[in-house]
Amino acid sequence: YQQNPKTYAIVKQLLAEGNAGELQKYFGSRMEFGTAGLRAAMGAGISHMNDLTIIQTTQGFCRYLEKNFSDLKKRGVVIGFDARADLSSGGSSKRFARLAANIFISQGVPVYLFSDIIPTPFVPYTVTHLKLCAGIMVTASHNPKQDNGYKVYWENGAQIISPHDKGISQAIEENQEPWPQAWDDKLIDSSPLLHDPYATVNKEYFKDIQKQCFYRNINKETNLKFVHTSVHGVGHKFVQLAFKAFDLSPPFAVPEQKDPDPDFPTVKYPNPEEGKGVLTLSFALAEKDGARIILANDPDADRLAVAEKQESGEWKVFSGNELGALLGWWIFTCWKNNSRDTHAIKDVYMLSSTVSSKILRAIALKEGFHFEETLTGFKWMGNRAKQLMDQGKAVLFAFEEAIGYMCCPAVLDKDGVSAAVITAEMASFLATRNLSLSQQLKAVYDEYGFHITKASYFICHDPKVIQQLFDNLRNFDGKNTYPKSCGRFKVSGIRDLTTGYDSSQPDQKAILPTSKSSQMITFTFANGGVATMRTSGTEPKIKYYSELCAPPGNSDVEQLKKELDELVNALEKHFFQPEKNKLQRKTD
Repeated sequence: YQQNPKTYAIVKQLLAEGNAGELQKYFGSRMEFGTAGLRAAMGAGISHMNDLTIIQTTQGFCRYLEKNFSDLKKRGVVIGFDARADLSSGGSSKRFARLAANIFISQGVPVYLFSDIIPTPFVPYTVTHLKLCAGIMVTASHNPKQDNGYKVYWENGAQIISPHDKGISQAIEENQEPWPQAWDDKLIDSSPLLHDPYATVNKEYFKDIQKQCFYRNINKETNLKFVHTSVHGVGHKFVQLAFKAFDLSPPFAVPEQKDPDPDFPTVKYPNPEEGKGVLTLSFALAEKDGARIILANDPDADRLAVAEKQESGEWKVFSGNELGALLGWWIFTCWKNNSRDTHAIKDVYMLSSTVSSKILRAIALKEGFHFEETLTGFKWMGNRAKQLMDQGKAVLFAFEEAIGYMCCPAVLDKDGVSAAVITAEMASFLATRNLSLSQQLKAVYDEYGFHITKASYFICHDPKVIQQLFDNLRNFDGKNTYPKSCGRFKVSGIRDLTTGYDSSQPDQKAILPTSKSSQMITFTFANGGVATMRTSGTEPKIKYYSELCAPPGNSDVEQLKKELDELVNALEKHFFQPEKNKLQRKTD
């Protein structure tokens, strides 16, 4: 008996054709459950997202939670979903969320299942707000349209970190046979254990983010116009509500992109990080309606890109690091000037990931609050923020260069909804001082020192070549010696988070956690430059991130940019050796 006629038909067809290669791809290996949960294409077989793999994953997760929480049946879990769907396999985020809910309910666990699409940050918010044991968000964020994902939050409201991924993974292996009524998701509709948190959370979340609203009067009066795009995802309704909560006039929504559409018809990739290509329709609408600022969410609304029309008529798309600098400056300034917060400045913290700009470190040094860096990814910042908050500290802000911002302590993850409306309030305030976002960014750099960044990647499909490239860096001038220079640039420090070596520490041991399974080396240069080379967990890429930090007072930006360009060229030539290693460059 086939439970899903569509995936059954796909497999039957392959069998009929005797297509061993494709069958091997579908059934050769199970999707790996990591700290980011699952992410893969929707389709048949255990290597894809489908009804069966969702059932198996949730059965494992349920058993793992039962083992960790004696009060699971009292507290329960929350489940949310985006608008993704795949016609050919019959998979959709909503269907997967309902199947997951059914598994928990069959074991007597209360489930708070959102009745409609929501932004990803609503799941961690609900975990914290309702004091639940865990949360699941069914989304593939900004991935291509064929993909879906299953993202998991722990009781602290942050994404899971090790060893939970290993524990859940093992529990999935042990619970692969679907439980008796696993497929029958209609059972949940009549269960007293099913709750819908949609109305409550919509009310409470918008109340909570208003604690970050400091200039209501300016918001009411501002003439500044904004364009918003949700890139065929879930963001439209929620950003409109956020503007309302801050007493701002609603932003103009890009009509072709405001409604959820799993085909993402107007964009090649639904990822605002890709810059101008995704924003073409937004620029056109802004020109038509006379808007100066564009706010773009990714499809699950946990990230935000911002563009501003310059005096020249050109549009500037801010990098994640530039917006991080602006929001960091703004949120600190609001805290300092308006704070009803009783924390002393020595108990105030900001965080960013190790591959993001160090601008917050420069602001923290001058202003007297704390800055900490974490490993790459919001799971680390969310968990660290929670630890600090539990120690009575105030965590005002955290960000990563991949356009992720945590502006509001009620959500311990990146949140593109609160970031959008806080950016709008900041822009409205600056407009009353006749300042644009770009002018204010320059003012931040003038005061705290210019921080110029450049990041890119090479594509490499051969894991052996990647391994050899990093081995070469660890044995550069003979065995166990790192490079002493890169072209004309002298190396002054090395931190290798694959091996745990850090030349700057008295015992030469790195403070941040190390991971042997991924490559990551950071070089510090005598000229104030920093460059990190790392492998990607989800793509066949070797990424690099470089930054030149100048002390305040050095304002020759063109000279700094030239210096960074030369450093990056040397990095590519001497450390990546693209010709020798047959690496494929990023193409814009």
